[in-house]
Amino acid sequence: MIVKLISSLDKCFLDENIDSKVSYENGSCFKNEIFRFGCCYTSKDVCNTRKNISLSICSPIKEYITVKKVEHIPVKLPVERHTHDDNYLRTTPGLYPDLLTPVEENSRMLLTNTLESLFIEVNTNGNSQAGEYPIKLTFKDFDNGETLETVVFNLEIIDEFLPEQDLVFTQWFYCDCLMNYYNIEAFSEEHWRIIERFLATACKNGVNMLYTPVFTPALDTYIGGERQTVQLVDISLENGIYTFCFEKLDRWIDMAKRQGIKYFEMSHFFTQWGAEFAPKIVANVDGIEKKIFGWENSATSREYSEFLTVFIPQLIDFLKSKGVDKQTVYHISDEPSEKHLENYKKARAIVEPLLKDYITMDALSNYEFYSEGIVKNPVPIIDQVESFIEKGISNPWCYYCMGPGANNMSNRLISMPSYRNRIIGMQFYKFGIKGFLHWGYNFYNDQLSYKSINPFLFTDGECFSPAGDCFSVYPAPDGNAWESIRICVFHDAIQDMRALQLCEKLYGKDYTLKLLEENIEPLTFSNYPKSSEFILNVREKVNRAIKTKISLKTK
Repeated sequence: MIVKLISSLDKCFLDENIDSKVSYENGSCFKNEIFRFGCCYTSKDVCNTRKNISLSICSPIKEYITVKKVEHIPVKLPVERHTHDDNYLRTTPGLYPDLLTPVEENSRMLLTNTLESLFIEVNTNGNSQAGEYPIKLTFKDFDNGETLETVVFNLEIIDEFLPEQDLVFTQWFYCDCLMNYYNIEAFSEEHWRIIERFLATACKNGVNMLYTPVFTPALDTYIGGERQTVQLVDISLENGIYTFCFEKLDRWIDMAKRQGIKYFEMSHFFTQWGAEFAPKIVANVDGIEKKIFGWENSATSREYSEFLTVFIPQLIDFLKSKGVDKQTVYHISDEPSEKHLENYKKARAIVEPLLKDYITMDALSNYEFYSEGIVKNPVPIIDQVESFIEKGISNPWCYYCMGPGANNMSNRLISMPSYRNRIIGMQFYKFGIKGFLHWGYNFYNDQLSYKSINPFLFTDGECFSPAGDCFSVYPAPDGNAWESIRICVFHDAIQDMRALQLCEKLYGKDYTLKLLEENIEPLTFSNYPKSSEFILNVREKVNRAIKTKISLKTK
């Protein structure tokens, strides 16, 4: 058996040679940081033999260590066919490393002549003392207990805490996709249990804003089609008068806050790509549940406008009673383009007087929507955000969706190297990004939601978008969310941002940027060193600088 410790940025394909992997045996982190590294292994035998093996861990911080197996998942569409650059690991269909499944100590694993890997996570939650800690991994023959190989990773925990995350981060959460996959009823007790487990995983990885379906989301649905109803507000209509029950929304907010959510975003008031129609809304009408709004209703129809005029003030009053109204943002329509300008203006005119004291924001890429005052808080796609910043936008946000997959822009597609995912944290720091939006936390549908799909088989939404764009977690059999390499690496990027902010607090921004950009061209969203070593070295330099400063303070 051959074993090698590697960084969390190194993905291992089944057909790769272990000799091509860079050894990584030492690292450092702060007390409240999640530290991750990898371990790859293969058989010495060239024949296609197999052996049952197990893993044991010995470390003074063993109680804080979890191990996950990197599973290989089918990828049919690894890249956009005609709009990708050459900064990918592979561009052909095949099995790609992505899914992380739990590994119990001393449980049976399989050793073959393919290259397999583990993902090791250390999370002390601030409970450990500073110091240097060896983490010994021992591989044994599962059948006879014979030791096959031992490796040791040395982790230094620095006597300091990262500052609290100030990046607002949302990945859109789809309750209907969980209903479909687990075959459960909307907001049944089982549904609530699974929702909270998926939310816990999101929050662990930096999500702190939650997409909240007061109405069934008007997203990724073909015209005339319907997604399963997941509406948190119960509506009654009797004798032409609307009444609203916020009981489920009340439970939703309490659950979210329990898991660490700080901000909420209400589902869009109008349909995607143009704000032409009302979203799907159901109500109890004179004792019978029926759909009262949908594709049949123009966005600016008198009936829907009157409904919003009644609903929005009552929603705000409820959010005030929960103490979250000022932590809530609103959406009009997702990704409007220039041809939707007039529709968008009309839709905005309906809700703007009702939301004058609150933030509205939408994902878009046309600067005119911002310059003309149509959208006061735009969320441009990542390859446009620098131009928005250059034109003077304050509190910049950005997003990515399907693309960009060219011009070396950061993204977290399965086929991309992990450094291309993680570099975004350093870019966020340099450019002062305040918020990030990604549309797919758990979108387990095909394009436009004609049907639900199995994410273990279709990582691309059935050739809808490059693999990895639709979701960051997989649905485990027990209702938990299994992480992907991508969600963990993106969380490491957020931790990089926080470390740079701490360094700035101690030394100033000029010094911190000098550390970040030492011996490289100025960092941009498309220009950065294409290597894992660059990111790992920057983090070590930043960690050393912080350790030096705090050591001087304690003398």
